[in-house]
Amino acid sequence: MGRRQSIQLPGFSHANPIPAAARIGPFLFSGVLTGRDPVTLEMPSSLDAQCVNVFMHVRSLLAAAGGTTDDIVKMTFWLADYRNRETLNREWTTLFPDPEDRPARQAMAATLDGGCLIQCDLVAVLEH
Repeated sequence: MGRRQSIQLPGFSHANPIPAAARIGPFLFSGVLTGRDPVTLEMPSSLDAQCVNVFMHVRSLLAAAGGTTDDIVKMTFWLADYRNRETLNREWTTLFPDPEDRPARQAMAATLDGGCLIQCDLVAVLEH
């Protein structure tokens, strides 16, 4: 195996030949994580359901990479409705309840394809 390790997730794939994330040493960088349901592979129509799925993918990705969500340094979110952050904030504070122990976060407006209402990527620093 080379220096870089591709991280794959069951039930999660991209249209292009890329992994869910890549790791070199302690550094993990994800690709785009969407709200697609990992079992049905359908994109839910509501932001609530998509947001729940995004955070489920985040948890699964960190576990597959050998870490936890405590290892996340930064998350970036793209929202089809930039002003609608109530759902994002609910999932965010559920995952990161301590305001003194949250990763950096950026949220931006975006035109997303295929019924996608939210996407994210993340950077994490894992133990060796």
